[in-house]
Amino acid sequence: MINALEVFTVVVVGLLVGVELSVAFIINRILGALPEDSYQLGRAHGGRMLGALMPFWYIGSVALAVVWAVARWHDAGTGLVVTGAGLLVLSVVLSIALLVPINNRSKTWTPENRPADWREQSDRWDRYHYGRVAVLVAAFALLVTALV
Repeated sequence: MINALEVFTVVVVGLLVGVELSVAFIINRILGALPEDSYQLGRAHGGRMLGALMPFWYIGSVALAVVWAVARWHDAGTGLVVTGAGLLVLSVVLSIALLVPINNRSKTWTPENRPADWREQSDRWDRYHYGRVAVLVAAFALLVTALV
């Protein structure tokens, strides 16, 4: 049963990393190649869609890693799981403190009501997101290493 939990956790976190890498390096670049209004509308729509799903995915990933760490507390590799869980918590904190406020504003924007600095806010979200992706990749790498 514990092995299934470990594998499930790695799969859930791995998929999270994949989605966030895709947003950073594929989806936002595709949207960026569109005309300005389409770019902004696409980002707003993505913010609404992913903004509704991601809190559950992030918190679920943390919870799974914590359960894994507790279940294997005295086993070799638990330090890797604890560190990975800590990085997942950091990703949640970064999201709430830095990314969610921008996302909550930008998901309501249209070409008619967006602020003059909407592009700067979108670029700031992207920079924060790159940092969050790096934290998620590190967490994933630690969890995979602990699994081996």
